[in-house]
Parts: sequence; structure tokens; C-alpha cells
Amino acid sequence: MKLLLVDGFYYVYRSFFAIRELSNSRGEPTNAVYGFIKVLRKMLRDLEPDLAAVVWDEGLPARRTELQPEYKQNRAEMPDLMKPQIGVIQRIVPLLGVKNASLADTEADDLMASYACAVVRSGGEAVVATNDKDLFQLVEDRVSVYSTNKSDLATPKEPFALLGSDYVRSKWGVAPSLVADWLALVGDTADNIPGVPGMGPKRAAALLSEYGSLNEVLADPGAIRNATIREKIAGAQQAIRHNQEMVRLDVDLPLPVPLEELVIRPDYPALIAELETCEFKSLTAEVRAEAGQALPQPQGELF
Repeated sequence: MKLLLVDGFYYVYRSFFAIRELSNSRGEPTNAVYGFIKVLRKMLRDLEPDLAAVVWDEGLPARRTELQPEYKQNRAEMPDLMKPQIGVIQRIVPLLGVKNASLADTEADDLMASYACAVVRSGGEAVVATNDKDLFQLVEDRVSVYSTNKSDLATPKEPFALLGSDYVRSKWGVAPSLVADWLALVGDTADNIPGVPGMGPKRAAALLSEYGSLNEVLADPGAIRNATIREKIAGAQQAIRHNQEMVRLDVDLPLPVPLEELVIRPDYPALIAELETCEFKSLTAEVRAEAGQALPQPQGELF
């Protein structure tokens, strides 16, 4: 049982900026819609998952904004031409056979983490499609991160890569279980989380490797041999604890769509109608051909 979890807004933004100046005859922008459909269909072909969900941000959790009022306030406002495309994408996603999932006052990474942990507890595996560093703390034998970035591919001919523990260690110098500790030390400029002054990525990785975890470091900062680092950690303990809470993922949130309802079942007639409305001629033809070859959906239980 394989579950695909897609970071909705990441791929909307990626599609919007990858494809420029695409619109229909009515003058409605369709670049993000087209790119999103193409990339989601590619994921489904690449991974052949049993279950899938596109997960969306729906506000910020109070536990983060209370600790850091400036959390994510450095994010640029959504482009005007992107805004009307969000609803179209969310309408088309279920027609591709994939559920939308979100919770009020919840970020997508927390909900994705909760789904990933739930499917692992059920004996399955999760593949997370995202560019969010926070989610790499979930990586283990049955949780990987999907990537099509050229730098992540084993060879240029590979269509995708599944990033695991070895990737995390080579990228950040720590095991996945220490990614949150590493982020608490170095901070995350994308989320407006300040790190410990002077604590760079390599120094943070070396500190965690030497002492085992951030909790061990904070339990006795006076034991740190390097005087400069000892002083920096001693003077920033409260800020580091706040950062730990900021980057900690919620892994037990209620699932708005139960796992058993995430089975992939495309609605080809409705999907084709939407693609025709968007005026995606080649994509419509591609889906029509696929619909003619589609086999009946299996009725067996996955759970």
C-alpha cells in the first residue's frame, strides 16, 4: 500500500513560474492549471500509488504564531494571475482521482506528516512530493521524498528520484531524525525562523554528531568544548527551544479524509469536460485516449 502526498501550493507556484503567459480564448490564465495537471499525472505514472492526496495549507497553527509572530510574514503575496487558478486546480484534482485534503489553521507539512505516519502505522509506505526541508525529518525506510530536480537524479535519463536517508545525510550532514534539531540551530529564512548567530550548517551538523541530539546539547551547554560555540548556545537557549517547537511537525492530527477514502478513482468524463473548458487540446486528446484504455477499478479492500 503506497500513499502519494503532494504539497499543493508548492506545485502551484512551481507550475505558475515554470510556464508563462498561457491563457484560454476568454483571457483566463491557465498556466498553473496546465502545469499542475501535467506534474500530478506524471507522479501517478512514475509511482503507481494505491492512494493519493493533494494537501493544502489552510492557515497557520497558533502554537507557531504565538512563539514567532513574524512567522512566514516575509512571504511575498500570491501573484494576481495565480489566484483564480487555485479553485480550478482544486476542482480538477478529484477528477484525476486524487483527493484534496486540508484542515483549518493547519499547514500542509503537518497534515502530510500525519498522513505519512498513519499509513506507515497501517503497514504501508508514503512518498512525499515537496520541497519543504521540514518534511525530510520524516524520511525512513518507508517514507521517501519524490524529486525530479536534475541534481537529485542518478542519471539524466532517470525520470525521478526517491530521496532517502542517504540523501539527507549528504545534504545536511545529519540523519533524518536530527533534521529538526539542525533547523532549530541554523534557522529557516524561508519561514522567517532565526537561527543561532554564527551557527552555520556545518557547525550545527558537527555539534549534533558529537553530542547526539539538541536535547543533549541543551542539557549541559557548559560541557561544549569549543568556547565560542558554548557561549553562543548558552546565550540562546530559549530561542533554540522556541525554534524546536516551530520546526516540530504534528504527526497525530485528525485526518480530514480517511486513508481508505484516498483510493485513486479518476472521473474521466468530468475530467475531459474540464480540460475542454480550459482549452488544453493536446492534454484532452491524451486523456481521451487513456480513458478508452482504462481498466475497471479493482474492488478489493486495501485495509
